Amino acid sequence: MAFNIRTHAADALLDWQQGRDYADSLVNRYAKDHEISSEDRNLLNAIVIGVIRNQSILDHYISILREGKIDSEVRTVLRVGLFQVLFMGIPDHASVNETVESVRKGVRGLVNACLRRCLREKEALLELQKTLPLQVRYSHPKWLVQRWSEKFTADQVESLLEWNQQPSITTLRLNPLMPVAQEVVEASQRITPLEGHAGFYTISGLPPQQWMDDGLIYIQDPATQHAANLLEAKAGEIILDACAAPGGKATQIGAAMNNEGTLLCTDSNAKRLPRLIENLDNLGISIAETEVHDWSEPAPEKWHNHFDGILLDVPCSNTGVLRKRIDARWRITPENFEQLRELQLSILENALCCLKSGGRIVYSTCSIDDEENCDLVQEFLTKHPELSLKNEKKVFPFEQQTDGAYVALLVKP
Repeated sequence: MAFNIRTHAADALLDWQQGRDYADSLVNRYAKDHEISSEDRNLLNAIVIGVIRNQSILDHYISILREGKIDSEVRTVLRVGLFQVLFMGIPDHASVNETVESVRKGVRGLVNACLRRCLREKEALLELQKTLPLQVRYSHPKWLVQRWSEKFTADQVESLLEWNQQPSITTLRLNPLMPVAQEVVEASQRITPLEGHAGFYTISGLPPQQWMDDGLIYIQDPATQHAANLLEAKAGEIILDACAAPGGKATQIGAAMNNEGTLLCTDSNAKRLPRLIENLDNLGISIAETEVHDWSEPAPEKWHNHFDGILLDVPCSNTGVLRKRIDARWRITPENFEQLRELQLSILENALCCLKSGGRIVYSTCSIDDEENCDLVQEFLTKHPELSLKNEKKVFPFEQQTDGAYVALLVKP
């Protein structure tokens, strides 16, 4: 079969359905393995990410256009074709012809018939979308929509679902340790300052590689600043970033300390340390040390009563970042919340003994679910009444126009 980007898109999606990798990793691998051009890689990425983001509504349309059972290969190809026709604005002949040519001959007739019927009924299908249940219209698991409907208002739920369906934008922050960064970045016509978030910008397309190579910027969402701001790390202190990789918040903390003091960055996975170290070095954080440690396990004696401040950016459900982490909505399960809750509490417990008297812990997630956030913090405070909750903040994505997040500041007497 001649080169066809739709073939690679369908193959990548079939791999994704098997849980073999994250969507962006699959796109990168297919682009590298097949030596795909930059332009074709962009199309591959748009199709793969778009199909995953719109999976439920695409499957609903397939059920209308094709009666009876179809195998996973045909379903995937139809998703690829329908997404182009209904959502991408690609000319109809390219969407249909290229998709039909991408599939094996035995099912080309079926695929062609479905896609051409879609062309004829396109307006009616798009109009139908407005009447469908939320979980279908916005392509989220039904259980997750029901969960949020029990916790949030109807308007909040729909706004959240609608937010998650929008393609994410690239945001970056300046490196405050590089005074020239602002002048260089603001000279670009592709840059727009983010209102209300000093030092953060949006950019059309990807930033110049040179900016990243020179340590002028870090690609990061403004929601990440809440944890570092609440921690208020100061020059000369001893600070722990317990779940540090890939290093975005650690670089913010190191900059806030003006590279004076000690910043220990740990992670449970040794394979993540090289990237963490690279990011710290690239942004000029010279006070950082790195070690492997799993904070679900007790801390070594050497760290007991050792730190002035601790950041616990714990593993979570990612419900605040489903717009960006496109895989997460389909891979999280209701059971994960309880599993994560146990892990989060154990990390808090094991970190507490490492805090000096008068020290503070910032507990942080990228979740919008109280079970992992304020409810969990209250449970921990009940067990440790000696601690004080000095501040907490919950960020709803569609309200702040950033990722969702939660942060809490706990102080030890």
